[in-house]
Amino acid sequence: MELRDIEYFAVVAEHAHLGRAADALGLSQPALSKSLRRLEQALQAKLVRRTPKGVELTPEGSVLFLRVRELRLSLQGVAREVAEVREGRVGHLRIGVGPGPEEHLASGFAALLKDAPRTNLIVTVADNDVMIPALRNGELDLIFNVLPMGSHEGLVCEHLYDDEQVVCAATGHRLARRKHVTLSQLAQERWAASALSQTSQHRLHEAFRDAGLPPPRIAVECRSHALNLRTIACSEILGWTVRRLVEQSGLASALKIVPVKELAWRRPTGLIYRQESYLPPAIGRFIEILKASAKEIAPLR
Repeated sequence: MELRDIEYFAVVAEHAHLGRAADALGLSQPALSKSLRRLEQALQAKLVRRTPKGVELTPEGSVLFLRVRELRLSLQGVAREVAEVREGRVGHLRIGVGPGPEEHLASGFAALLKDAPRTNLIVTVADNDVMIPALRNGELDLIFNVLPMGSHEGLVCEHLYDDEQVVCAATGHRLARRKHVTLSQLAQERWAASALSQTSQHRLHEAFRDAGLPPPRIAVECRSHALNLRTIACSEILGWTVRRLVEQSGLASALKIVPVKELAWRRPTGLIYRQESYLPPAIGRFIEILKASAKEIAPLR
């Protein structure tokens, strides 16, 4: 097999049409067809079949196409490793971080930059629905955030510690003065949410559904947790967030944790990175630093 033929095949699969793929590649259609035949001969399998609208993948073609992205990432890693050696760079690191673990990164960055002063850090603050696709596509090297539920093929998820997810309200809210609040008492409340696709929001919706209650009414959806907390502090809406964020927000006197037994949840937080791809040495060192600092975080009781 030739890498060029595999790349041409991937473009055909993406366009589902030989003519459009040939145009995208700047090739003639006969040349592209010849490349496909050469790849099929090497694999001894039919990869595409013609249809009235273009082409479609055979089962064998579908298997190959699934592996093309991994191959592309591996080639990007090789090119990046060679470039770093050629240019003498210690590391050019792209790190994604969620709002919960953000507080722990400053000391980690300081330690890494002390060990490797020529390291260049590019940090993206977002949620997993944005960061995990970016990680898979090679746009990020590492994510430090709440760990996603279920298994994720091709990704490594390392648990570091648990955060406590809590309900919070303004100190003047009618529920803020109660020692115990039931889920049914929250049924008519309105909420601020970070992103409805996130693990924490799924947990909230599942809790309401399992109790036979209608889904929470979202009044504000905003990815800025700081803005959400400020909105909660001066309104009648509730928040579902990390206790550490509330305690370190500077709004401790304006916000109150609302005790809801049915919503008690230890939120697993850790590192997410690609499996079987080039991991820059500086990323390996940064992972060691974060693991060491995580041991200093007080465990939940």
